Amino acid sequence: MLLENKVAFVTGAGSGIGAAGAVAMARQGAQVVVSDRDGAAARQVVDGILSEGHTAEALTLDVTDDDAVETALQRTVATKGRLDILHSHAGLQVEGKLEEVAVADMDASWALNVRAHFVAAKAAIAPMRAQGGGSIIITSSNSGVQYDREMIAYATTKHAVLAMTRQIAADYARENIRVNALCPGFIDTPFNRGFEVQMGGRDRLEAYIRDAVPMGRFGTVEEIAEGIVFLASDQSSFMTGHALVIDGGECI
Repeated sequence: MLLENKVAFVTGAGSGIGAAGAVAMARQGAQVVVSDRDGAAARQVVDGILSEGHTAEALTLDVTDDDAVETALQRTVATKGRLDILHSHAGLQVEGKLEEVAVADMDASWALNVRAHFVAAKAAIAPMRAQGGGSIIITSSNSGVQYDREMIAYATTKHAVLAMTRQIAADYARENIRVNALCPGFIDTPFNRGFEVQMGGRDRLEAYIRDAVPMGRFGTVEEIAEGIVFLASDQSSFMTGHALVIDGGECI
């Protein structure tokens, strides 16, 4: 198993990509802490992992609460003895161009898409340093390497988190703490609601994807989960500061 005896902590893991990544890491032998603002959703993911004979626990966590994030990571280290993988995934998608996005919505986007990742990564550094290394995965988006029309809050924050990821990677590479960004494209989850609203409905979104994505389809959460396992494991041992784009060729 690629992650045997590793400890992984995932935020925003109650559904979609976060849940699929948590399941995939558990199947590869990791002990996974599945956290989400929706505690019931996190528990449902954990129940599925446990039913397969793997190891996981659920945690209700609002990543905009700095103290709660720091406490959760400290508790994980205290109870499990280490922290090998942090997948900081929770995020927010707000649609609209400059005149259509309220300042409060831009602030909320920044809080979830940038600041929360900063707080979680900062809390992970000390235990990873103490044990000789680790892997931090921060979810950006292929919107962090291109620009989406009329998605100013989303594209701005996803570009920012990619820059932050690269800066952390450069600062901690000598300590064997690898930091990479996961950059999914259109994956078929409820998270696409912002794009769906912007484009005028599911049918129009599907038509856009058929035209704009060279592979002509949504990706699946399982396809993204494979990338998460890769970044978490020693398969990517010489990779840091990288934006792993998995988007069917959309950003080409």
